[in-house]
Amino acid sequence: MDLKNDSIVTEFILLGFSGPWQLQIFFFVTFSLIYGATVLGNILIMVMVTFSSTLHSPMYFLLGNLSFLDMCLSTVTTPKMITDLLTEHKTISIRGCMAQMFFMHFFGGAEMTLLIAMAYDRYIAICKPLHYRRIMSHRLLSGFVILSWIIGFIHTMSQMVLTVNLPFCGPSVIDNIFCDLPLVIKLACVETYTLELFVIADSGLLSFICFILLLVSYTVILATVQQRSSEGLSKALSTLSAHIIVVTLFFGPCIFIYAWPFSSFAGNKILAVFYTVITPLLNPIIYTLRNQKMLSVMRKLWFQRVSSTQNF
Repeated sequence: MDLKNDSIVTEFILLGFSGPWQLQIFFFVTFSLIYGATVLGNILIMVMVTFSSTLHSPMYFLLGNLSFLDMCLSTVTTPKMITDLLTEHKTISIRGCMAQMFFMHFFGGAEMTLLIAMAYDRYIAICKPLHYRRIMSHRLLSGFVILSWIIGFIHTMSQMVLTVNLPFCGPSVIDNIFCDLPLVIKLACVETYTLELFVIADSGLLSFICFILLLVSYTVILATVQQRSSEGLSKALSTLSAHIIVVTLFFGPCIFIYAWPFSSFAGNKILAVFYTVITPLLNPIIYTLRNQKMLSVMRKLWFQRVSSTQNF
């Protein structure tokens, strides 16, 4: 296909949220507060896990890494979405769009792998408590984290290497709040049927398979504990409930989006907001407010801060 220079698209238009300026201001204030709380909440978890000896355990080590990935995933899309609410022309360059998609799938793929590692950690802690420290060694934990980053990189590169050189000659409108890979592929000037199927298989099936594996692992944990004692089942449910909520919140919107990846529907933007804005905020809330040890460390750090201020 011969493309004229003046027909080559150099930027995309993100429709985002449209409406009267009062609604735009409302969205701007709301999402700014949510993003600020997301960054502060996840940084707080990372600080507590790093500097509190009480939280120097495998579960909190993985939780600290999860908070870092959540913060990065939200930062890839949310600041751009917030600034677009105050601009009339919501555009993004092709390079910026490709970078956004690269890092979204990079951090997303890494988080999927890390959630599986956290499920394995809970299995060992609940089903094999006497061997927990020996099995969940620092070497294994470091391996889990490195593996999650490697899988995230492979996941995003397998798609971006086929997308980055696609020709775009118009139209250039993306009906979403960020560059969504399936919608961007649809704008290419060449036949992309095979690539579309590959994206569904790579992202959609990966998300679905990881979600099923996590649910199966939690079911095995509960079934194992139930055979021992009802008291142990109650304790396991209390421990696993936060993990199950986080897994459902993370994978639910992702699977739903890839069930209809190449078509726009009314709830598409809502799911996108939930996946990239709401979920990274809910994770620190769920893991802190439902965790007595985390709350105790937070109170201790607060009292130390207040005492040092008063002494000063």
